[in-house]
Amino acid sequence: MRNILIVAGGVVAVAAIVAGVYFGTRPPAAGPAPVAVAATPDKASLMAVQPGDHVLGDSKAPVTIIEYASLTCSHCAHFHTQILPDLKKKWIDTGKVKLVYRDFPLDQVAVKAGQIAECAGKDRYFGVLDIIFRSQPQWATAADPVADLAKPLRIAGLGEAEIKACLANDAMMAAVLNDYRSGEALGVNATPTLFIGGELYRGSRSVEDLDGALGKLVK
Repeated sequence: MRNILIVAGGVVAVAAIVAGVYFGTRPPAAGPAPVAVAATPDKASLMAVQPGDHVLGDSKAPVTIIEYASLTCSHCAHFHTQILPDLKKKWIDTGKVKLVYRDFPLDQVAVKAGQIAECAGKDRYFGVLDIIFRSQPQWATAADPVADLAKPLRIAGLGEAEIKACLANDAMMAAVLNDYRSGEALGVNATPTLFIGGELYRGSRSVEDLDGALGKLVK
């Protein structure tokens, strides 16, 4: 689990991706016990689907997972490549659960990667997200991470010109940082963080752990 790195005013700081160390896809230690979220009106609204949210699955699915992740976080990559495929098959593809993905960038590289995913558009968003997480071991530790990220994204139709224009688009940056601020308001301070059924799950979770949590909510 990676802790947040920020400066005054909530501006994301450059952290050099924790000195360029990548931890790979080996399962990390399990996270702490889930914590109930105080049901204030502001928090309740943020735990509902927001305009502009990226939703994986049926938007009318009765149970919602809200994920806050940083695209440079290796534990987030582990969740997306090793855990989410099983959850998707059992819960999301069957229409029982939907997943809302929100950016919580821990460094400037993650902000830029988030902008690029935003520019892919809603139809390609989760496909591009998958490419970003699966290729993270290569691009996240490169001397020029964004330039290296552009290589695998070519198969998604994002060329150098499109990526350059995207990174200059203030609206795309605003979308990423708005996600970040909503996470702050909900008490997110590390990634990955999940919200399931009004409870906050920090850190890494096994398929079995999440199956148990979802099984209690799906009727």
